[in-house]
Amino acid sequence: MASTKRTDLFGRIADMSEEAIQRLSDAPGADRVMAALNTLKDRTDELQKRVRGLEELEKRLTAVEAKVDKLAKSAKSAKSASAKTASTKSSSTKSAGETEAKKTETEAKKT
Repeated sequence: MASTKRTDLFGRIADMSEEAIQRLSDAPGADRVMAALNTLKDRTDELQKRVRGLEELEKRLTAVEAKVDKLAKSAKSAKSASAKTASTKSSSTKSAGETEAKKTETEAKKT
């Protein structure tokens, strides 16, 4: 008996909602409202597709940023290694240059 009442209640609610929809569609200006709602639905769908595209771009951007960071770190380590080599070369060149200058001075003093 309870299931009969429940079904009857749901049936009544369904009938009432159908009547309400019918009355709304018969109201003046309802076609404009429905057109606006359909346009809103289409625009919302389009916006959702664009947002999905942005999420994909964000993932790709994150991957590219990680690669750039990795390359920047390797470039810094390469620079520091070359800077050490360059400083060693410049100091040895300086020493050699000083030695040659002293030789030239000594030869000049001899003459």
